[in-house]
Amino acid sequence: MKNIVVLCLLFFTSKIKAQELFVYTEPASNMPAKSVGLRLSNNWMNDDKANRINYFLLPEIMWGVNKNLMLHAEMIASDRTRKFGYEGWSLYGKYRFLSKDGVHNHFRMAAYARVSSNNSHIHQEEIEINANNSGYEVGLIATKLINKVAISASSSFEKANNNANNNKFPITHSNKAINYTLSFGKLMLPKSYDNYKQTNVNFMIELLGQSIVDRNKAYLDVAPSIQFIFNSQSRIDIGYRKQIAGNMIRMSSFGYLIRLEHLIF
Repeated sequence: MKNIVVLCLLFFTSKIKAQELFVYTEPASNMPAKSVGLRLSNNWMNDDKANRINYFLLPEIMWGVNKNLMLHAEMIASDRTRKFGYEGWSLYGKYRFLSKDGVHNHFRMAAYARVSSNNSHIHQEEIEINANNSGYEVGLIATKLINKVAISASSSFEKANNNANNNKFPITHSNKAINYTLSFGKLMLPKSYDNYKQTNVNFMIELLGQSIVDRNKAYLDVAPSIQFIFNSQSRIDIGYRKQIAGNMIRMSSFGYLIRLEHLIF
């Protein structure tokens, strides 16, 4: 944990024009207005209870309505029942309400909301409506860009409901949670810009936590990742997420991510 904090401080104090893109979280900035994006997230997550790796596939379509509003629609599928199949859907919206621009830096704030439906069995205390639970989430994001370094933080309230297929939320668990994230990203390559066709390489480290309301249950994950951006239009994310502290029952305490994304102008 000490090494992680030191690395984060090194990112923060580096004096170096980065992109506000993260792998495990969304920044306060939006995709370009009037654009459409396609995203395919592949997650391999260790099932702590069954001692096996579950595969989650999340195809997603994204729409930049205007410079301040962005909408996502996502499908959720997995093989955690040992047979690959459809599990649910998720809708996400983000509205940027504050922008302050300076020389080689800017600051953004946005509000976001997500609603989802899921048909899987519930046995974990962790609440995650983007994979395991039906419910909703509302939150705020703040992102600062300083030269080649981006720092972003978010906080949200999340509430789980009963899942479809008569999968009731356990009455022994709390169905409300507070989420918090802190993300650092740095543009590693190119060292200098000549044109927009240059391949960009970003390195990131993100801290993701959750506290269950009315229960003494919480976790904190660390997620290092690398990101490649081609022709300012296509993107590949490769990430690893692992719990570093926590005391709740979760679907998974570590996993891997490979995401493909393409922006259609």
